[in-house]
Amino acid sequence: MVSKGEAVINLPPPLTFKYCYTNIDNLYFFPVFPKFHKPFYGWIIVAVGSLVAFSSGPGQSYTFAIFIDPMINDTGLSRTNLSTLYAVGTGLSAATVFVTSRLADRYGTKIVIIIAITCLTLTCFGMSIAVGSISFFMTFAALRALGQGSLAINATLVTAQWFVANRGKAMALMGLGFAASMAFMPILSQNLIDRFGWRETYAILGILVWILVVPSVTLLLRDTPEEMGLYPDGDDKPPESEIYSQKTDEQDRRRVLTSVIFWGLAIPLCTSPFVSTALMFHQVAIFSEKGFSSGIAAGIFIPLSISSLGSSMIAGAISDQIGPKKLFYISMSMLLLAMITINTLESSLMPLIYSIILGASNGAGRIVTSVIWADIYGRYKLGRIQGSATMVMMTASAIGPLPLAVIGNATGNFTSGILLMCILPILAIAIITLAKTEVISHE
Repeated sequence: MVSKGEAVINLPPPLTFKYCYTNIDNLYFFPVFPKFHKPFYGWIIVAVGSLVAFSSGPGQSYTFAIFIDPMINDTGLSRTNLSTLYAVGTGLSAATVFVTSRLADRYGTKIVIIIAITCLTLTCFGMSIAVGSISFFMTFAALRALGQGSLAINATLVTAQWFVANRGKAMALMGLGFAASMAFMPILSQNLIDRFGWRETYAILGILVWILVVPSVTLLLRDTPEEMGLYPDGDDKPPESEIYSQKTDEQDRRRVLTSVIFWGLAIPLCTSPFVSTALMFHQVAIFSEKGFSSGIAAGIFIPLSISSLGSSMIAGAISDQIGPKKLFYISMSMLLLAMITINTLESSLMPLIYSIILGASNGAGRIVTSVIWADIYGRYKLGRIQGSATMVMMTASAIGPLPLAVIGNATGNFTSGILLMCILPILAIAIITLAKTEVISHE
């Protein structure tokens, strides 16, 4: 016998049924439909950030690498002179990133990205008409500041604002834009240079990236989840780890920039941009020295980018579990192996192996630099911290090609310079092992 009352029958999804009755002859059912949640808008932000990352290509080293030899042949500048202009221009442009990141804190990443991509397009036109050392210096500085600097850091900043618990995964997906740019831009540039010339190619690239970025950022990008009444990761409350950071005094943040903790992380994190930029900048010449054509030197950016993509996806998936320090160890070990490999390029298979190893190192390293500052310092005024770190790493990136060019000219080959750089990943591992990486102020 069934007693009077109310009972709930839980049937398999998507429907559950509840029935009520006063007696056995008065039984009735009504369905209870499950609640459907909208997809978290943060994943739209990741897609837009990926597009911004892709469009940083005209200011990245892997694109410059394709233009170096045509520039030398056209202008008569030596490799050392061009490397010096590139180094000084990139070094000075790092200061603009310091400013840009603070503008993003104050006015939001959306307006900064739109201004930066517009200026990048104009600079690409400037590069197409550059003549003489002064104009090359100015365009190098602007391209690096806007491409490698402003666009790249703002893509990272906006993604970090929308995610905390899933930050590693989100950064990995956003990094698809960097990987796609590394695969697409060098091949596109080489084909356009062969058809139109290097000057016309830069103008075409400038138009392309503006068309890709401005409409999508204008229509879709939002600076923080709070603008839409949301919280990071789609949660229904703010992350407990960031409550303190919203109350932190800005003077404390400024002191962080001169702290041992900051520099204990920033210095080892400079290793990857220093070494990778040096290798990519001189890649065509290094491959030529080993008996490989410029086409092969440009072509290996495809497997390099695929490897970087796969590595960043894996690194993003595990970074939230193992932490950025262990991930850094892996990245530096692969960077060391890549330098050993490029110094032993002999068989036709070795360029492919080299590109896979270097790509894996870059992919893991990109996740480390994307998450470590937000993990330690939190989202509040993140631009101050990330911008300072990016400025330091851009300076390292600027310096990287110059010593390799000087040693190459002095010895007649790149082998000795690459062997000397093998020391750097080992030192970086030692320094970051001693560095404090605990969360600042309980974040």
